Amino acid sequence: MRRWRVGAVGLAVALGLGAPTASAAPGRPGWAVVVVDQETRSVLLLQSAEELMAYRRPDRLPVVWSWSADRAPDLADLAPEHSWSMPDEAKSRVRGGRRFLLTAASGGLVAAVDTATGGTYWAADTGAANPHSLELLPDGNVAVAASEGGWVRLYAASQGPRSTAHAAYPLPGAHAVHRDGRTGLLWAVGDDTLTALRVGGTPAAPVLTAVRRVALPERGGHDLAPVLAAPGRFWLSTAAHLWQYDPADGRFTRVRLGDEAAERDIKSVGDEPGTGRLLTAAPDHAGACSWCTSVLRLHRPDGIRTLRGTQVYKARWWASWGG
Repeated sequence: MRRWRVGAVGLAVALGLGAPTASAAPGRPGWAVVVVDQETRSVLLLQSAEELMAYRRPDRLPVVWSWSADRAPDLADLAPEHSWSMPDEAKSRVRGGRRFLLTAASGGLVAAVDTATGGTYWAADTGAANPHSLELLPDGNVAVAASEGGWVRLYAASQGPRSTAHAAYPLPGAHAVHRDGRTGLLWAVGDDTLTALRVGGTPAAPVLTAVRRVALPERGGHDLAPVLAAPGRFWLSTAAHLWQYDPADGRFTRVRLGDEAAERDIKSVGDEPGTGRLLTAAPDHAGACSWCTSVLRLHRPDGIRTLRGTQVYKARWWASWGG
C-alpha cells in the first residue's frame, strides 16, 4: 500500500486511512474524492474538492492514497491480471470501526479492502458477469450487482475471505446496489426496474426476497446512491437524465443541472456531506475509452477539474456510513 505526501503531515491518517472514522484533514474544508481509473487500473484517493480545484500541477495528480489488485499479493489466486480489467467501482464503508474500500472490475473481481492495513477482507471472481457495484452489510456479508450476469447476489463473506456461498435475485442489467441503513433493505437498480430486497436467513445462508419493484421513468438505470441531504431518498441515474427517488411516495423527480449534456449517461453521483454539492462522473468522449472521462464535475456551486492522463469511470466523495 502506497501513500503520497501532499503537504500536510498525517493527511492519509486524517482521511481515514489508518483512522477510519475521520473525514478530511484538520483545518482543511471538504471531503476527499475517490476515483476508479481504468488507465492505471487503480483506485485513487484525491484531495478535497477545494484543493482539486486549486491544484495547479496538471502533470501530477494530487493523490493521497491508492490501491490496485495488481499490487495486492493476497489476491494473486484470483488472477487480477484478468479479473481486475476495467475497474468500475469504488466506495467507502465503515463496519465495526474500520473503513473499507469496496471495489469491482468488469473483468469479474469484487473485493472489500481494509484501508488501514491494505489487506483484503473478502474477494471473489464473478467471471464474465461484469460486476458494477457492491455493498457491505453489518453482518459482514457483501452484496454485488452484475449487469451481464443480470443478478444481485448476497455473498456470505462473513464466513471467510474467499467464501462464494450466496443468495441470488435475478435483475436484468443490474448496475448498482445500496443498503438503506434505516430500513435494512437492499435497493438495486437494473435496466428498467428499481427493486427493494429484504435480507433474511443467516449470515452463513442468506436469503433475498423482493418486497418492492418500481418501474424506472426511463430505460438505462445505472447509479444509485443515498441523498445525504434528504435521508431516505436516492440519487438515480439513467442513460439520459438524473433523478431523485422518494420511497415514501414512490415518486421520481428529475434533477436538472443547468446543462442537459451534463445529465446524460452519468456513471456516478453523490452529494457532499454537509455542503450538499454534487459530484458526478460521465463519459467525455475525449479519449480512447468511450465510457470513461478525465473530467470531474461539481454542481452547486459548479466546477470542473481535468485529471490529465486518467480514464475515470466513477468518482465519489470519500464519505462513509455503516456501523
